[in-house]
Amino acid sequence: MKRATYAQNGTPANVVTLEAVDLPQPGSGEVRLSIERAPINPSDLLQVQGLYGIRPPLPAVPGNEGIGRVTALGDGVTGVVVGQLVIAPAGGGTWQEQVIANAAGLVPLPEGDLDQLAMITVNPPTAFLLLDDFVDLQAGDWVIQNAANSAVGGYVVQLAAERGVRTINIVRREGAVAPLKALGADVVLVDGPDLGAQVRAAIGDGKLRLGLDAVGGPVFGVMADLLSPGGVMVSYGSMSGQPATLSAVATIFRDVTVKGFWLARWFERADQARKAEVFGNLIMRIAKGALSTKVEAVYPLEEITQALTHAAQGERTGKVLLAPAAKG
Repeated sequence: MKRATYAQNGTPANVVTLEAVDLPQPGSGEVRLSIERAPINPSDLLQVQGLYGIRPPLPAVPGNEGIGRVTALGDGVTGVVVGQLVIAPAGGGTWQEQVIANAAGLVPLPEGDLDQLAMITVNPPTAFLLLDDFVDLQAGDWVIQNAANSAVGGYVVQLAAERGVRTINIVRREGAVAPLKALGADVVLVDGPDLGAQVRAAIGDGKLRLGLDAVGGPVFGVMADLLSPGGVMVSYGSMSGQPATLSAVATIFRDVTVKGFWLARWFERADQARKAEVFGNLIMRIAKGALSTKVEAVYPLEEITQALTHAAQGERTGKVLLAPAAKG
């Protein structure tokens, strides 16, 4: 079988290569999965560059999420059948044709849109937990977010709209406004020097209780200054690479709280009941088509360099996925 691998950190398109290895065989309590789809997420690219919070020993197989179909059962495996569609283990190196997984930890999936189901492990739960775990949001409350045209941003818009929570969405280009409006965004604003005034005009006397930051830099402070007293700013990314700025006025006089969110840490700390609640909720929505994100391209594993180059482009309109098990 073939798999993607990298032996040194660097630009993903330059350091990730393909290699042929023996087909793995499942041991006792294990299954083998053919990986049907595996997204290329920003966190994957950062990990290959050596800039992420987790740095696996090298050489390593990248890919932190995906879905697979069971192709072989090890001894003692029950409750799983060959051909069943399941979520691949998080962080399990999904950029390869086949992987070995512990049968006891598998989450079954209904048949449906493989592209959408493949993205269930990272972005949808991030959006769900950002809205659920920090502020007790009520219908009519406002949430402000930057990088709103990202996959997480789109999921936030859709999930908030279901709850009657209104969203202010900051983007960097005019072309991102209409797609977000189509998803149900209440207000979409292009970042600029008058951002604060535009937000205040949009919300009037409404409560802006939660800020979601994936960018860092000056816009973090602008958003924090707009929050209602007692509001919470949550940092879950740093796309700009700049330190987040925050005024003392926001923290001292308006009691704004700053918190961080990292999905990998949530996976470590959440109990099985909470995980089942979150993923059961999301699987149902995605399978019914009620929650989705745009896919711009799906590449076979043999075109890994082209896929990585595409995924690194800043002006994309959708996700880039791999189809490792597909035979061209």
